Amino acid sequence: MDHLINNITESLKNEGIQNSLINGQFGIEKENVRVDYKGGMARTPHPGILGDKFHHPFITTDFSESQVEMITPPLQSVAEVHGFLETLQDVISENLVDELLWPQSAPPLLPQEEEIPIAKFGEKGIHKEKYREELAHKYGKERQMLSGIHFNFSLTSRLERKLKKAIKWNGDLEKFRETIYLKMVRNFMRHRWMLIWLFGESPVSDPSLKMKSLKTGEKTSMGCSNAISIRNSSVGYRNKEEYFVDFNSLDRYFSSLSKLIESGDILSGDELYLPIRLKFNEDSKQISHLEVRILDLDPFEKSGVSKNRLYFTHLFLLYSLFKEEKDAYQDKDQKIAAKNQDLVSCSGMNPDLLLMSTDGNSTGCDQMLNDLFADIKKFMADCKLNENEEYSSALSEVKGLIDNPNERSSFKVKEKVLEEGFINFHLNKAKQHKEESEMSGFRFHGFEDLELSSQLLMKAALRRGVEFNILDRSENFISLTQGDKMEYVMQATRTSLDNYSSVLMMENKLVTKKILEASSVRVPCGLDYQNAKQARSDFDLFEGKPIVVKPKSTNFGLGITILKENNNQEVYKRAVDIAFEHDGSILIEEFISGREFRFFVINDQVTGILHRVPANVKGDGEKSIRELVEIKNLDPLRGRGYRTPLEKIRLEEAEEMFLKEQGFNFESVLKKDQIVYLRENSNISTGGDSIDYTDDIHQSYKDIAIQSSKALDVKITGLDMMIEDVTVPATKDNYAIIEMNFNPAIHIHCYPYIGKNRQLNEKILDSLGF
Repeated sequence: MDHLINNITESLKNEGIQNSLINGQFGIEKENVRVDYKGGMARTPHPGILGDKFHHPFITTDFSESQVEMITPPLQSVAEVHGFLETLQDVISENLVDELLWPQSAPPLLPQEEEIPIAKFGEKGIHKEKYREELAHKYGKERQMLSGIHFNFSLTSRLERKLKKAIKWNGDLEKFRETIYLKMVRNFMRHRWMLIWLFGESPVSDPSLKMKSLKTGEKTSMGCSNAISIRNSSVGYRNKEEYFVDFNSLDRYFSSLSKLIESGDILSGDELYLPIRLKFNEDSKQISHLEVRILDLDPFEKSGVSKNRLYFTHLFLLYSLFKEEKDAYQDKDQKIAAKNQDLVSCSGMNPDLLLMSTDGNSTGCDQMLNDLFADIKKFMADCKLNENEEYSSALSEVKGLIDNPNERSSFKVKEKVLEEGFINFHLNKAKQHKEESEMSGFRFHGFEDLELSSQLLMKAALRRGVEFNILDRSENFISLTQGDKMEYVMQATRTSLDNYSSVLMMENKLVTKKILEASSVRVPCGLDYQNAKQARSDFDLFEGKPIVVKPKSTNFGLGITILKENNNQEVYKRAVDIAFEHDGSILIEEFISGREFRFFVINDQVTGILHRVPANVKGDGEKSIRELVEIKNLDPLRGRGYRTPLEKIRLEEAEEMFLKEQGFNFESVLKKDQIVYLRENSNISTGGDSIDYTDDIHQSYKDIAIQSSKALDVKITGLDMMIEDVTVPATKDNYAIIEMNFNPAIHIHCYPYIGKNRQLNEKILDSLGF
């Protein structure tokens, strides 16, 4: 036992170390059995729509073809990794046809053992199949269908260096890493029973389930009295016996592991089913991270695990690092720890449960639990993690479970199983989770601060197995990688497909107009101004004519005012000022009658068309316009900053001006069923509604959109066109293109207010060659 490492607790006084504790690399691996709507294991192959399971970095299979495995990449926070896992759950659920993800660690209704299909990986993965066949022979296929969550964690290099310096360690950094990771493992092994007592979720199994005994070879019913986690019990996913592995140094670890393999007890290190594992870099024997393997699936959580449980598990690992060890970790310590795991797993509901203390004496579980919790709480105070809201919330939840043991999820699962039956309860939860996934399908959980178009592109990449890296979060700038191919994308649609000059042409509305005019495409007539005073003085040129006043370079409808009557000089002047607030040059153009449509063009193909209805409310004879807007804005599809399919309606100067022209203000009460528009421009970004028209517009208008994109040599654009009648072919004067956008939003086509999802996120990836 290293004295410096054992006294590492002193370093918690270091403010830099305190500030670094919540950082790390976090990852999750989770298995779920696919089931049909009767609760039986799915007999279908791994869904092809989820990609090649042999190469997919995020979605594969575990033991069985029917057992989906989700793998997050290493991420920098618990919130992000939990969000990534939830998004994986959503993507898989949305793409399963007539199937569900079983939400329980204990298996669903299984067929005869020979009918449980081992996962197939093709010729390149034949070694995986053979390994699974050996496991099936040794442990039985039914045992392999037990599913759970593996929580992966590594410290940051920054924290490792700070710790090394704080305790004045003189050796090299890699040796220091080995020493602190091994200490974490040893203390985790000693006290892991606490996590099972708190978070066990497999108290019962279906009565039909029988598993091969690892000692007799006979199949017997699976269960034990007062169980809270059958999966973690001696009849669960365990080796034939508790194999001692020496965690006192890395050399001794490898030596003890080699002896187990050489003796034939296990086939490889992967078959050592310890509650926590050391994981190593593939090209070396250097520790990469730790893998916690004892978390059951939580049937009450869509993703299978709550953020609070992950926060507490991380806290538990940190506590294990800083907890002082009184003695060296020996065989007897592992036996005591294994005994406590079995006792808690099989009898954790027993209020009078006795466990074994470190000196081998029987002690009340409640006493050991309170002592351990008090020590963890003190550790939190010492390192000031109690000042962190997420970790404090997790600790409070744990405190509540210790004070009220019957509030643990294991009790609730057992209660529901008694009420509804094992299969029915879990089947109903699986259906509920699928509905929740479909309702929140537009979100990439944990990354909601990104624009929704970026979230949707990342979701499509996730399904295809395209890895992504967020290079600049505030700019929505990401890289996409698959094999040797890499692309950079900003705001979902700014890609390498478009050249710089095309982007500049679209950004400049005056240049866009001139190029389109030269290509015989109709655009609005008008004038451009660089001087606000001159523009304000030209009211007489436009008086009484419907006009649009807009910045020369604009996006998202910012700075645009539409004056359909234009008979108020002060309103006109204010519209000019608003436009100049957004650019040094503005355009004043004729207002084109008809309805506005957004054409989305990718590689000379119209892939989506929307009619955008301006922000509006419908009266009820009682409420004011302000109140009606507030109610409409409660819709969960509406938000701010392009992170939801629709934007909240604003009540600002532009809306006030437009209402004034109609004789209304924010406090006006509308008649029942009277519809009032708060803006003339129909941008979704200003609260408009989106209606899909892709299949309802005459082909001639689609041809004009393609002609226009070719004129500017642009591959991705959002083109806005005014059309008198979408069923009548285009003529020289029944349409006009009013704008072309260089970074059009895709989310409005994926989740229109009314109509079909046009899957533009998938089509962007197609266009990039993924």
